[in-house]
Amino acid sequence: MRNLNYLFAVLLAGLSIQTYAGNKERIGQAGANQLLINPWASTSGFGGANSAFAEGTDAFNLNIAGLTAINKTELYYSNVMLFSGSDITINSLGFGQRLGESGGVLGVSVNAMGFGDIEITTTDNPDGGQGTFSPQFLNIAVAYARNFSNSIHAGGAIRIISESINNVGAQGVALDAGIRYQTGDHDRMKFGIALRNVGPKMRYSGDGLSQTVILQEAEFTLNQRAESFEMPALLNIGASYDFYLLPEAPAEGSENLPSDYRLTLAGTFTSNSFSQDQFRGGIELGFRNYIAIRAGLVYEANGFGVLGEGRVNANSGPTMGLTANLPFNGKKESGISMDYSYRFANPLGGTHSFGLRLRI
Repeated sequence: MRNLNYLFAVLLAGLSIQTYAGNKERIGQAGANQLLINPWASTSGFGGANSAFAEGTDAFNLNIAGLTAINKTELYYSNVMLFSGSDITINSLGFGQRLGESGGVLGVSVNAMGFGDIEITTTDNPDGGQGTFSPQFLNIAVAYARNFSNSIHAGGAIRIISESINNVGAQGVALDAGIRYQTGDHDRMKFGIALRNVGPKMRYSGDGLSQTVILQEAEFTLNQRAESFEMPALLNIGASYDFYLLPEAPAEGSENLPSDYRLTLAGTFTSNSFSQDQFRGGIELGFRNYIAIRAGLVYEANGFGVLGEGRVNANSGPTMGLTANLPFNGKKESGISMDYSYRFANPLGGTHSFGLRLRI
């Protein structure tokens, strides 16, 4: 229990870090905003409202404690087409492995964000013609989570961040920590709290910040220094509850659940250090272990207004998604599943996400 006490201390420290959360004067002052985009198709269709019960490798971007749901081995690939027509894509690969029957779960995730080819323009050549460049953003996380009891699950992760734009780049590191508590018959009630993206400042550097100038027939190299920027720290506090519909119907092959039909309601409050706070709500209807349909809503102040006129986040608004699962031997712990989600991004094009998961 000593390790669990340490984790509680980290999360409580996170509460103090959030003193300035939701402060409008700090909007736009953080960098590494790639960490705020949920790349996993299953949880993004929920609007991220399921931070209390996200399970498997897609828990990396909500609450790392959900990694403990992996029974043996899980591999998950997800592709995101951000803002349709923008050529911005995110490819993600998650892996989780349980370390023995009584051990924890070790997980790794890799998220690569590409922006396509962008025309190089200068003050002398504003129309381009100088070639193209391709910014590349990458973050890699290594995590460990375990069950401390049947009700308490906790975990932590360290994330390495890299961003490069032509001849300029920045590197950084961030920490995540999360805990989940579940109770009630069939663990139908869950609570979760997660602290994400806590780390030292990042700063861009490289030859791209140098410029050659000629003054009085003498040539000089002017080196510019980029300003450092904070990590986009945030705190998720969530809860969920499972309702089993038509309980008089026997749940054949559904792991002794009271019904084949499950309705889950979930909500999460996200306290952002460098943006407006967000309220997330979601609903999911599941039939046995075969299919799940979900919808969510992400709301913040002026969340339904015009982007740039009080509204600062294009990803606020409704979301939807579905999962089709083919279990092995009728068991939830193993099988192949396919996920799809769509996120509205008014006035930009919506975001499509596709995922493929293998559990053995």
